Amino acid sequence: MGLDYFLLCLIMVSTLDGSLTNASAQRPLLGMNQAELTEWVQSQGQAAYRGKQLHQWLYAKGVRSLTDITVFPKAWRQGMENVCIGRSDIHHRSIAADQTVKFLLRLDDGQIIETVGMPMDKRLTVCVSSQVGCPMACDFCATGKGGFVRNLATHEIVDQVLTVQEAFDQRVSNIVFMGMGEPLINVQNVVGAVKCLNQDIGIGQRSITISTVGIPGQIRRLAQYRLQTTLAVSLHGSNQALRTQLIPSAQHYPLTDLLDECREYIAMTGRRVTFEYILLAGLNDCNEHAAELSQLLRGFQSHVNLIPYNPIDEVDYQRPSRKRVNQFTDSLKAAGIAVSVRYSRGLEKDAACGQLRASKVNA
Repeated sequence: MGLDYFLLCLIMVSTLDGSLTNASAQRPLLGMNQAELTEWVQSQGQAAYRGKQLHQWLYAKGVRSLTDITVFPKAWRQGMENVCIGRSDIHHRSIAADQTVKFLLRLDDGQIIETVGMPMDKRLTVCVSSQVGCPMACDFCATGKGGFVRNLATHEIVDQVLTVQEAFDQRVSNIVFMGMGEPLINVQNVVGAVKCLNQDIGIGQRSITISTVGIPGQIRRLAQYRLQTTLAVSLHGSNQALRTQLIPSAQHYPLTDLLDECREYIAMTGRRVTFEYILLAGLNDCNEHAAELSQLLRGFQSHVNLIPYNPIDEVDYQRPSRKRVNQFTDSLKAAGIAVSVRYSRGLEKDAACGQLRASKVNA
C-alpha cells in the first residue's frame, strides 16, 4: 500500500468531508436544531411553535414520518408524506448472549452500515459508524477488508443512536465512534452529529468518544472545535515498524509526529487522550513491547485501553492468553502508565471491536 493510497485518503478529507451521494435536494430534518426546525415549519406556512413540537417528536419520540405527528393539523400532515425525516430501516439484527445487539441498517441509497447497542447495568452504549466501509485497511480489522464507499451524513450518524434507543426502550448514556470508518476523514459530519446528540438528544459530550488511527493534521483540526469529547487514538504498535505492519497508512505518519499532535490536542482542549492498543499474541504483546509503549507515553496525560484481539476470518492473528494480557498490563502499571483492559462485548455475533462489516449477516 503506497503513497497513492495515502494521498487518496487525504483527498477524501477535503472533498468527501460533508458529502453524501444521495441525489435528493431536500436536507433531512434529522440533524437540524430547534431554531432550524422552526425556520423550516414557518417556510411551510405553519406557526413558529410547531418547530418546538417537531423537535420533540424527532428527538424524544423518534418519529419516522411527519404523518405520524398527531399534534400537527391533519390537513398539513397529509401533504407531508414525502418529507425526508432521515431515518434508516433495520435490515437485520442479531443478539449476543450478553444482550449486545448488532444492527445492520439500510440507508436511503441502499448501502448497509452497522451499529451496536451494548447494555451494561444501567448504561446503554452505542458503537456508531461514521463511514460506509473504511479506507484505512488496518490488517486486523474486518471493516477495512471491505473497502470504502462514502462518508455518512450527520443525520445517518444520529439515526444510529435513535435506532438503538428505540430498540432497547432505554435512554442512551454513552456513544463511541468506533464502528465502521475513520471519523477524522469525516470531521464536519462527525462534529455535527456530536453537537446534535449533545444539544438535541441530551447526551453529555464527556460521554462521547471519538476514535482515530491518526490522519495528519486532523487531530489538530478536531481540537479547534473545543469539544469535551474523549479522543481515543489507536496505536496498536509500540514502534513505527510494528505500527506500519498493522496500519498501512502509518508509513506516512511517523509515530513521533502523531504523539506530538496528541500533545497539541491536550494543550488546546485540556482533555487527556486515550490510547487504544489491540493485543495480538506473539506479535505486539511481549515484554519489550510493553517497555517501548511505556517509554513512548511516559509523562503523557493519557490512559491506555488494552483490547485483546477479536478474531476475523481473513487473517490468522491470535488472541493472547489472559495471563499474557495481565503481564502486559502489570508492566505498564509498574511504569506508572494508567491502563485498563477492555474485553469486547458481542464477540460471537461479530459485533465486537474490529469485527464490524456491512456485508456479513451472522444470524
